[in-house]
Amino acid sequence: MTNQKQVELTLHATGYCTHPEWITMRGGSVRSIRIPAGFARIVHPEHGTILFDTGYAARFFDAASRFPYSIYRRVTPVVHDPSEGAAMLLKRQFNLDAGEVNLIILSHFHADHVAGLCDFPNARFIYLPEAYEAVRGLRGLAAVRAGFLPDLMPEDFGFRSSPVPPSARVPLPEGWPFPDDGYDLLGDGSLIGVDVSGHATGQMGLLLSTAEHEYFLCADAAWSGQAIRENRPPHPLAGLIMPDRRQYLQTFTRLRLLAERFPQLRIIPSHCGEVWRMYIQRNERL
Repeated sequence: MTNQKQVELTLHATGYCTHPEWITMRGGSVRSIRIPAGFARIVHPEHGTILFDTGYAARFFDAASRFPYSIYRRVTPVVHDPSEGAAMLLKRQFNLDAGEVNLIILSHFHADHVAGLCDFPNARFIYLPEAYEAVRGLRGLAAVRAGFLPDLMPEDFGFRSSPVPPSARVPLPEGWPFPDDGYDLLGDGSLIGVDVSGHATGQMGLLLSTAEHEYFLCADAAWSGQAIRENRPPHPLAGLIMPDRRQYLQTFTRLRLLAERFPQLRIIPSHCGEVWRMYIQRNERL
């Protein structure tokens, strides 16, 4: 199942929100847990530094300061230090200026995935078209219901957008339990996008290979690796923020099958506490 071209990968987080565990995983405890806002740094041999999402940024608090957008902050309490933003983190850890980031792949448009977009002035944005169409033009309560804060979007977002075209379709590896084709995002087999809708319309995961392992960055198709292993999808209450809970459960089931059929594949949910402890805290190159 190895991708045609390997890349470098590091995983990071920009703050966290808190929720009772039982909401994120059926049968979980009543205790409040930290849910890290993860993003990935990918280094491609030709395209340079690419990000998969951006996590939170200081701009989130301004965007969520007014009603009705402040509802987001009340429902999803966020802890974020400005020095933890993706742009500052990359500068501190890799001496990488934000202007050097060439591409940002967006899994979906929830605020905890796009809050840092404005910090990367030269990046081109790649996403599945239906993901943006689902939130484009939303304002007020409709935007909050979709987990979208309009003020987080760069003014020139449309100019810098490169939505994935139908011509990028490629077959997924044999045995892959998802019914649709993948998308060769760069045309060289290095980064394969996969539709993992349900949590959000047009949500995209990312299949890639490093020199050591194969990874599937599954965004919010599951909130933890434990939930996938133990077949514990979120509580039905979590479905209130999902456009299609049935589709979410279908995607979740396919993730379980994927883990069973390809045990060597490392499935990485964006908000997984295990990922935080195993990779992010150790600042490990994968």
